[in-house]
Amino acid sequence: MRVLVLGLGNILLRDEGVGVRVIEALAERYVIPAEVEIVDGGTSGMDLLDTIAGCDHLLICDAVRADAPPGSVIKLCDAQVPALFRNRFSPHQLGVADVLATLILTDETPVSITLIGVVPSDLELGLDLSPEVAIAAERAVECLAVELRRLGFILEPRSAVLAAMV
Repeated sequence: MRVLVLGLGNILLRDEGVGVRVIEALAERYVIPAEVEIVDGGTSGMDLLDTIAGCDHLLICDAVRADAPPGSVIKLCDAQVPALFRNRFSPHQLGVADVLATLILTDETPVSITLIGVVPSDLELGLDLSPEVAIAAERAVECLAVELRRLGFILEPRSAVLAAMV
């Protein structure tokens, strides 16, 4: 089973980069099994076609526009995900919608797609997440961990592994 955890967004536009920040935190916090690939997709769009093609499960984290307050974490599954990206929030989301549509045509679409989205507060230039999105990013990390466990993976916190080595 090949699982891809994909963080999307532009880290130069504060909360727009939350997806990338979340997958970085996931990789820092947990020992990731070899069958799970963590990818910083940034704003790549169609360049992600070969990366996503043929994976069994695709977990995406990104900033999303939703009818919810800033800092909200939402989860969408399967057909809901391409529908969200068609109503793009940022330019890279149109590219992801194109990638998913192309994978359907080539019969290389993932068996399941899950999006963990965070509603942004501040999209101005800057490297730091807004306070409410920084808190939401912590919840998003745990949502991804829950999804990976649901798929049967054991995630050990890095702190526990380091403590065992001492």
